[in-house]
Amino acid sequence: MRKVILSILATFFLTQFSLNAQTITGKVTDAAKQPIPNVTVEVKGTSIGTSTGTDGSFLINAPKGSGGLIFSSIGYETKEVAITGSSIDVVLARSNAKSLDEVVVVGYGTKIKKDLTGNIAKVKGSDVQGMPVTNLNQAIQGRAAGVFVETNNGKIGEGVKVRIRGSGSLSASNEPLYVVDGIPISTDANSGNPIADINFNDVESFDILKDASAAAIYGSRAANGVVLITTKKGKAGKTNFQVNTQFGINSPTNYRGFLNAKEYVELLREAAVNSDKLEGVDPSDPSQYPGSWLQFAERRLTRYSGWSDWKKLETNTDWEKLAFNQRAATSALDVSASGGNDKTKFYISLSNLNQTGILIGNDLKRISARINLEQAVNDRFKIGFNLSATQTKTGRVPEDNEFSTPMQIVALSPVTPFKDKSGKVYNSPTTTYQNPYVDFTEGRYNSTSYRNIGNIFGQYNFNSNLFFRSELGIDLQNQNDDQFYGPNTTFGNGTNGYGESGWFRGLTYNTNNYFSFKKKIKDVHDLDAVAGMSFQEYNISFANVFGEQFPTQQLQKLASSGLIKGGSSSESASAFLSYFSRVNYKYNNKYLLSLSGRVDGSSVFGNDRRYGFFPSVSAGWVLSEEKFLQKIPTISFLKLRGSWGLTGNAEGFGNFASRGLWSGNAYNGTGGLGSSQLANPDLRWEKSNQVDIGLDFGLFQNRISGEIDYYVRKTNDLIYNVPVPGNTGFSSKTVNVGSMENKGFEFVLNTDNIIQKDFKWSTSLNWATNQNRITKLDGDQSLLPGNDGRYLNSLIVGEAIGVFYGPKFAGVDPANGDALYYKQDGSTTNNYNEAGNFIVGNPNPKYIGGVTNTITYKGIEISFLFQGVFGNQIMNGAGGFMSASFDWFDNQTRDQLNRWQKPGDITNVPQLRLGYGNGIAASSRYVENGDYVRLKNVTIAYNFPSELVKRAKLSSARLYMTGVNLLTFTKYSGWDPEVNTDYRAGNRNQGGDFYSAPQIRNFSIGLNVGF
Repeated sequence: MRKVILSILATFFLTQFSLNAQTITGKVTDAAKQPIPNVTVEVKGTSIGTSTGTDGSFLINAPKGSGGLIFSSIGYETKEVAITGSSIDVVLARSNAKSLDEVVVVGYGTKIKKDLTGNIAKVKGSDVQGMPVTNLNQAIQGRAAGVFVETNNGKIGEGVKVRIRGSGSLSASNEPLYVVDGIPISTDANSGNPIADINFNDVESFDILKDASAAAIYGSRAANGVVLITTKKGKAGKTNFQVNTQFGINSPTNYRGFLNAKEYVELLREAAVNSDKLEGVDPSDPSQYPGSWLQFAERRLTRYSGWSDWKKLETNTDWEKLAFNQRAATSALDVSASGGNDKTKFYISLSNLNQTGILIGNDLKRISARINLEQAVNDRFKIGFNLSATQTKTGRVPEDNEFSTPMQIVALSPVTPFKDKSGKVYNSPTTTYQNPYVDFTEGRYNSTSYRNIGNIFGQYNFNSNLFFRSELGIDLQNQNDDQFYGPNTTFGNGTNGYGESGWFRGLTYNTNNYFSFKKKIKDVHDLDAVAGMSFQEYNISFANVFGEQFPTQQLQKLASSGLIKGGSSSESASAFLSYFSRVNYKYNNKYLLSLSGRVDGSSVFGNDRRYGFFPSVSAGWVLSEEKFLQKIPTISFLKLRGSWGLTGNAEGFGNFASRGLWSGNAYNGTGGLGSSQLANPDLRWEKSNQVDIGLDFGLFQNRISGEIDYYVRKTNDLIYNVPVPGNTGFSSKTVNVGSMENKGFEFVLNTDNIIQKDFKWSTSLNWATNQNRITKLDGDQSLLPGNDGRYLNSLIVGEAIGVFYGPKFAGVDPANGDALYYKQDGSTTNNYNEAGNFIVGNPNPKYIGGVTNTITYKGIEISFLFQGVFGNQIMNGAGGFMSASFDWFDNQTRDQLNRWQKPGDITNVPQLRLGYGNGIAASSRYVENGDYVRLKNVTIAYNFPSELVKRAKLSSARLYMTGVNLLTFTKYSGWDPEVNTDYRAGNRNQGGDFYSAPQIRNFSIGLNVGF
């Protein structure tokens, strides 16, 4: 009965609408009579709208008596046309203010780009749609000035570092705040990368707030910039379906290359003989051979050879290739529907992504759905919600420093066969170390995450100038990590199998409530203001249990474990209470002023330090509106702007760092309580004080446009864990210790190089510099390298965060092959302990940039993006193993063939000495230039002719091929210059490479159809 009633009501309302509406069709073209796709067509005075197809055609139902249609598109003049019949063809002229009328999302509102007084970079979702990557940050790499994106390694679903205008903290978070449809989301996770849960094909735009004036409305969350992610919404008009499918293959960007069996045997025996000579042993003498290094090496070669004979070189295994999946592929399917009417608008999408990583055991499967709905209850009140649900399953691999991680397979000897004669993969003791391939075949590490991000909202319009909006958002993540390793694996060896299960839940809820006011007075005064409050609470729970002694490898759940060895659980929470306001004023389209302020209270600080005030002020002068510049036809647009603001940081150093903590302990089987953390009630906000001066320009009717910015960001009250005297019973305490500065230039240039009837070519270039410097550290003026022995990252006043500070390699002594180091006085020594310490490198890039070219010829589109990083160095922490002059039995990189062999040899590779460690300690020997230029993305597409598309009853059809990370130009000798080894990645510890997988190269083909 209910269905019958609903059907009757639907029929009634549709009939009423059709009786009071007229259907209008037409086509939109440019001056060259070429169709313009994606033009917004709206009925004046209503919310009814649609957009043109690839052939420029449109269809819209307009209420009878409507005043007219409004046509708008980026790069073209907006045009209003009276409704004079059922068919309307429109010609749009190119705008003299290209992109200046583009709407940019700001905190709690929007602005027109030409009215901005702050610095906001915008990346359109359409620019990155269909890219075969799993993380939205990877999609925007190289597309926004001053935004440095670096993937730690080639493992899919793992960490990606994002820095906006440099690093601003020693131990608090340096990551930007991510806001999805107005709701700040959590970037914490038990493991993996939580941003990978977001399907960026649902994204309409990324708006990146870079300077303090743009970001200060988010106060204490905005010291590292803000990324506003706006998802797609429906428009009134015909329902538009889009289907996108693609398939591609994945491969490593580079193979490093290691010694083959013949070279390995030759160099290993040479290293052993050299060591014998140092000890006065002649292994060619049968009486001295027993107990010699050479005998030791040959016994190892016999062991490593398994069933084969190393003397006959019967085996030559390329272990490096076995670390990589030879059948890695990517497939994706995205389906969406959007549309609505003047009352209801919707966007619905479903997505399925499957990606097999380049490393054995590494894959990702993501299923996601989204629905965005907006309903006008009446002329004043509307409600709606934006909701996404995602399931992400990741086959994970251990961190870079684990023997079981695939890349460490390269250490195995090439004389070792892959399998024994029974077909079983060889493992220790036949292999040099545990064989990671066994961990792959007899183990698993699966992570399953369920993520819900969404909000509901209501908005009441008091009149055309004032509205109130209330939002309630939630970010819920449940994740389970499940591991099992059989008795032959690294973790399961000697345990009859090892199993571990971890559970993580993160719950964030947020409410925003604010008034927004806009008013134009006497056509010269434009005023808009927003004021409101926000509250956010974040809770995380974690539990872990592990066991061993499994009866069989077929039973891999902990319920089958014969011995539960241990477990743990924890819970944490934090909250923010905020009040904010912003006022924007424009006079006569020339003079712009913006003021904002936010008061934040955070639970992570002491009672007297919880609240902070974060103000900003910015101003702009549109010089091109002045009469003295309007006479210069070359200048289409010119705006000078400046801003100052204060933002804060309260993330990344724990929720209870200011408090004295007690924790439960066990004493002889009895529960007890012990003090676990010193209190610091004076712990206070990190505060970033930023000044930005910028110039926006457009020349030759905006065929050339761009931005130039100079910024200085000073961060005070840096938070860090410092050592405390041992008699306190503690090792460290969280305090405010100093200050840091970032400054640099940003340059953006957009050009329309050729505009012809059938041929168009445009270029977009961005370039940025950044100079980071620690300006103050209380107490000790330097925090030198830690005790891991492989890296040199340090904190030194006057230097950049994480600079490499340590011994400087002076090359090889031509007389005897000794590794040499510089002393502090500039002389050299072969004694590492006598070496001086110097600044030998900087992991922070000085310059980053990207350039995109887009070429269209009739229905063909070609777009390619080059992305580059310059001025940074990389330290190969694994150099002391893989490029170590055969200090031990690890296979070596091919540069070791250039070793010193006789007096007079000039080389940078010391004499090979088995067991002697000739030049293998951490020094500048393993620091290299990290510069690179990469062909990041190429897309070649063909838009099928409109006649053919219509014949197939479609609205659009596009066939495309795309490639990611196709070419890399670099002098770095490692696998890939885009690297930040995952097991130690952090604010200070960066620029390290330790058996880190290269990035993924992808070739894909796809088809997108609309109907």
